[in-house]
Amino acid sequence: MKIMSIVLAAGQGKRMKSKQYKVLHSVCGKPMVGHVLDTVKQVNSEQIVVVVGHGAEQVMAYIGEQAQFVKQEQQLGTGHAVQQAEALLGNEEGTTIVVCGDTPLVKASTIEQMLKLHQESGAAATILTASFDDPTGYGRIIRGKDGLVEKIVEQKDCTAEEASVTEINTGTYCFDNKKLFEALRNTTNNNAQGEYYLTDVVSIFKQAGEIIQGYCTTDLAEAIGVNDRVALAEAEGLMRARINRQHLVNGVTIIDPASTYIEAGVEIGADTIVYPGAIIKGQTVIGEDCVIGAQSEISNSTIASGVTIKHSVLDKAEIGEGSSIGPFAYLRPGSKVGKNCKVGDFVELKNAQLDDGSKVSHLSYVGDAVVGKEVNIGCGAITVNYDGINKFKTEIGDHAFIGSNVNLIAPVKVGDGAYVVAGSTITKDVPSGDLAIARQRQENKPGYADKIRARAKSKKENK
Repeated sequence: MKIMSIVLAAGQGKRMKSKQYKVLHSVCGKPMVGHVLDTVKQVNSEQIVVVVGHGAEQVMAYIGEQAQFVKQEQQLGTGHAVQQAEALLGNEEGTTIVVCGDTPLVKASTIEQMLKLHQESGAAATILTASFDDPTGYGRIIRGKDGLVEKIVEQKDCTAEEASVTEINTGTYCFDNKKLFEALRNTTNNNAQGEYYLTDVVSIFKQAGEIIQGYCTTDLAEAIGVNDRVALAEAEGLMRARINRQHLVNGVTIIDPASTYIEAGVEIGADTIVYPGAIIKGQTVIGEDCVIGAQSEISNSTIASGVTIKHSVLDKAEIGEGSSIGPFAYLRPGSKVGKNCKVGDFVELKNAQLDDGSKVSHLSYVGDAVVGKEVNIGCGAITVNYDGINKFKTEIGDHAFIGSNVNLIAPVKVGDGAYVVAGSTITKDVPSGDLAIARQRQENKPGYADKIRARAKSKKENK
């Protein structure tokens, strides 16, 4: 049986009060519509149609080739939105999932259970429902004595008895595809809003004697549709808890999940420990047996097993096995650190490669550089890579020693085993095995410090 999906993403979302279109607002690092697309792809949808409207160009640019698109030129209701997909799907046999692009918390496992119930019972429609202690504001699911859905009644239209029902419509559905579009052709906009409602299809099916099922989820988060920033924050918190729980189940220790932010798509190996306040974003991959220290921020980085990161910021960096980063290090894009390296406190790397066993222990800047194996870069050393117009490269060979407070004026090469004396400013290449010293010889002026103090004191007194 072919499975298709229609994702409703045409709304502007005025209550978001944002220049950005609603479905492109992120939840845990991914636009809401991206979460929904992931869900329908996981249930093996063979054809996905996204209904766009407001901000169509931006939404289409984000989704790209993941789906086909139809445009709802006028916002005439959910039924009208689904009708726009008829040209692409109307003649297909199978089951169509209809889901809103602002419901990022709907799970693939739930959709799979809905599909199973839908297909096994021969239903024309299956509605994803949830049961709330306070269902105010939601359309109520009214079931018959046989347990099948009789109708959906909106809050404003409920009788007192119907208003007491706690089971609500979440707005996610499975339909027999051909029956869906046939029913939509019979919907009307005879209502206060002058819109075509997708829920009217349920009444049409009921009048035709069709089976209408309701699948009640136990995860109330799946019912959340994000219409404003309050709901967006709520969805963010629920998604974060869900992500953190999955990492815990997979063998990651998260000391305080409530204060740990891990985005969707992050991979973390077993026995890694994540301390409070850590922020791990993007397509970051972390190996096993790592320690991610408190308040560290890691974005789109690859970290091998056995790495320790303390209070540091990494962006598009690669860290080799057994290395140590921080505290308070900053690894900018293009930083590649080999195995068993040390990047210490207040060190900044940018577009720099450190080969295995090298150390930059403290207070240094290494940018646009290639550093060999077992190199020691002393405190306060920097690669001077920028002349105000162009960036230049520094190369340091294996087993070289760069003393404290050294300036390497790029482009420059320091050969294998070379030694650069502390305080030097290096402007020429240093051949392998050589020692370079580039500083003025010290000269002491006997008693001159006392003369300077006396002169300064005299000037102050004569003012």
